Amino acid sequence: MLIIPAENTVNWKRPPWVTLGLMLACVLVFLFYQGDDSQTLEQAVAQYLEADLQALEAPAYEDYLERKIQFEGRDDLALNLQQFQQLQAEDEPFWLAISLLMDREFYQYLRENQEVIWTPAERAFWLSERGAIEETYIQKLSAHQLGLIPAELSLYTLITYQFLHGGWGHIIGNLVFLFLLGFTVEKALGPGRFLVAYLVCGALSGLVFTAFSQGSPIPLVGASGSISGLMGMYVALYGLQKIRFFYFLGVYFNYFRAPALALLPVWLGKEIYDYWFAGATGIAYMAHAGGLLAGTGLVWLLGKSWLQVREEFYEPEESEQDARFTTGYAQAMASLGRMEFDLARRQFEALREHYPDRPILLEHLYHLAKLRPELPEYRERARELMREALSRQQPEQMVAVWQEYLGKGESHQPLTADDHNRVLFASLKQHDLKVAEKAFERLRSAGDPLLTTEACRLLAEEFEKRQMAPKARHYRQLLQAG
Repeated sequence: MLIIPAENTVNWKRPPWVTLGLMLACVLVFLFYQGDDSQTLEQAVAQYLEADLQALEAPAYEDYLERKIQFEGRDDLALNLQQFQQLQAEDEPFWLAISLLMDREFYQYLRENQEVIWTPAERAFWLSERGAIEETYIQKLSAHQLGLIPAELSLYTLITYQFLHGGWGHIIGNLVFLFLLGFTVEKALGPGRFLVAYLVCGALSGLVFTAFSQGSPIPLVGASGSISGLMGMYVALYGLQKIRFFYFLGVYFNYFRAPALALLPVWLGKEIYDYWFAGATGIAYMAHAGGLLAGTGLVWLLGKSWLQVREEFYEPEESEQDARFTTGYAQAMASLGRMEFDLARRQFEALREHYPDRPILLEHLYHLAKLRPELPEYRERARELMREALSRQQPEQMVAVWQEYLGKGESHQPLTADDHNRVLFASLKQHDLKVAEKAFERLRSAGDPLLTTEACRLLAEEFEKRQMAPKARHYRQLLQAG
């Protein structure tokens, strides 16, 4: 049974760049760094078969598996023994060699018991030939160079193992989960903290795996520990809040809602149960459990300091915001229709607090303020709308608001010199010299000598460019007089 959280959708206007970058890094490492592994392994098998090492190791391997099953209770290895014997019966030398070469616990067993297994001559031959294959090929495999080997733990491999994978099925499965969980956690934490938290979860997951696999020569590769950390962070971020989960059982799938934290013991219990009872599946269950605990613990321990959730994370999804806006806007427009202007104004103001990027709300507030031109609110709304129009590169609307205000509100609450100056600059860019001159006159009357001088110089230069000598001379004279 598979259960994954499905509370959010991706906002492609703000892509999860770090999540996508991590996915790309895993793919590039798999294609260009791990791409030579298959050729290296084939060369190792060729040399192994040429030296006829399987004649020495195959009997020892059968004995090794039988001892593990009989004396250590490793019933999970019974299938391995059966498959190996079947390969021998079917005379499959290539796959026999793969089985013998890639069982790292068996290789460690041979090194520790070589004096008991073989005669001195056989042992010398094995050491020479097998040692050369190990040094030349096996140790050059990506999993042995950058994978996390509990028996040879290195600090750098706590990071590098997270970007290696064992095959296409492994990497595709991990990348799907990395994307499904990563974009939500990245939105909550922000790109930088998300990246650090992801790598830290992977490192802690690797340490837990090492603690339960002390002395093991088997390398750990894959991002599943880090992804389990994301899962732990995900449920910790939502806490007891009910969120949607997707579940898949056989061919049946559906959604259900539950407190986020309720799924943590379920996931954790499953990994621990599988570790003890699932047998040799090749899955690092304790790495997954360690990642879950690491992710949850990081959010709980550092959530009020370094890993605090960004405020925008809790904002409704865009579709939900649109629905809320539509409802609120309809209510405000209905109040306008009933001529309940004070109520409509309050409703538009409330909407604008939640949706400041909707210019239509400011336009409505401006028109409502225009009903009382003698009040200071009209001037403030006019100035806001002028600035908004300029920021959206709509100088025509700015000039229209300015001209309307001159006729209705200027006598009550005059605009500032800066307001007139902005209109003058916008008009010059639009080559509307008539409006520019009108703005200049208003600017002169506002009593700002510095802005007036600069505006006068600009007008003189503009008229000179257009070879309008009388106008240019007029403004030059004003400059000299000032």
